[in-house]
Amino acid sequence: MNNVIRLSEARVGQRGVITEVGKHCHHQAEDVELERRLLELGFVEGAQVELIHEGLFGRDPIAIKVDDMRVALRRREAASLTVDFGADAVVEAAE
Repeated sequence: MNNVIRLSEARVGQRGVITEVGKHCHHQAEDVELERRLLELGFVEGAQVELIHEGLFGRDPIAIKVDDMRVALRRREAASLTVDFGADAVVEAAE
């Protein structure tokens, strides 16, 4: 079963491990800047994430727990992050 999806598609309470940061389309300055900002905030490959809150209107913005920190993102920004929400991924990252 494939549990790898974009963080923007996640639901409240889902936990997983980041598998990819950015769209790796480096010919657009906007994408490069977003990837840099996400990395600075701690959204790195292997980091554990949990979706802890969604906004009331349009489910935007979302609040995410990244390791021990909480961050708010817009869903369009969260679409740049690929996360493995399989139970095995969370256990392996904890070890």
